[in-house]
Amino acid sequence: QVQPVESGGGLVQAGGSLRLSCAASGRTFSSHAMGWFRPAPGKEREFVAAISWSGGRSYYADSVKGRFTISRDNSKNTVYLQMNSLKPEDTAVYYCAAANHRGSWQEGREYDYWGQGTQVTVSS
Repeated sequence: QVQPVESGGGLVQAGGSLRLSCAASGRTFSSHAMGWFRPAPGKEREFVAAISWSGGRSYYADSVKGRFTISRDNSKNTVYLQMNSLKPEDTAVYYCAAANHRGSWQEGREYDYWGQGTQVTVSS
């Protein structure tokens, strides 16, 4: 079992940067794909980014591609989301999630464990 805990959210001006962290308890962190999601109109949770068990593969939503970077450090049981060139429409609660099976990792239903979320607010 993996329990994600997010941190690093805050208030930033448009064009600025933030780095979110997700520390996950449990001995099996390195066998879980990790993803970041945020709420969106008409959706419970919108896919933002995901990374494979080893970190060798990463995936991004079109809306954040080129601006956000997901990475992980398995020695620290932590996954990161570096967010650059932030826009007001990136304002949301960001959730970290863990998946212990193969898949596209771009749908919320594929994930088994979820954190409580961290608020990101981008002012214009």
